Amino acid sequence: MATTLLQAASAVTVLVSRRVKPGHEAAFEQASEAMTAAARPFPGYLGGQLVRPDPEGDDEESNIYHTVFAFDTPEHLQTWQTSPERTARLAAIAPHTLGSTKLREVSGLGHWFTPPAGIALQPPPRWKVAVVTWLGICPTVYILFLTVAPLLTGWPLLPRVMVITMLVVLLMTWVVAPRLTTWLKPFLYPPTRGYT
Repeated sequence: MATTLLQAASAVTVLVSRRVKPGHEAAFEQASEAMTAAARPFPGYLGGQLVRPDPEGDDEESNIYHTVFAFDTPEHLQTWQTSPERTARLAAIAPHTLGSTKLREVSGLGHWFTPPAGIALQPPPRWKVAVVTWLGICPTVYILFLTVAPLLTGWPLLPRVMVITMLVVLLMTWVVAPRLTTWLKPFLYPPTRGYT
């Protein structure tokens, strides 16, 4: 269990965003699946997921696909990123995309608790990070178990766990954690008091 927690803490998640050319969606998705298949045998690969655009989203977000994938260590991620296999798969994806690819790399949970921009603050202590993380994950998992889990009852256990945990990561990263860290800013970054 301790080893699993240490691996999770050192894991690196990467979010890649690409705008796909109209009419190239099927070819892009096929090339993305080939990219995932090529990454799967690499040491430390933890998984990946293609997130399709919201069909009811605004024009600015239309045809923007996101790929989320993770490796257990930065070193294993680097091995994949510098591999000939990845270079070949990127070349296959390129004809189907517009503009530049946006890549964001995140290690562990630290990105949720970066100090407010422009303010030189020490990161909050780990116990505060743990409290705020639990405050986000507990209700998120509870809601997903009430809403999504019943729809997956016929699935084998591992795919169910994969879907639920993927949704937890996505919701925590883009919905829950940003709001919690804003609401709990005084708790995470209490004002320093000067003494005279």
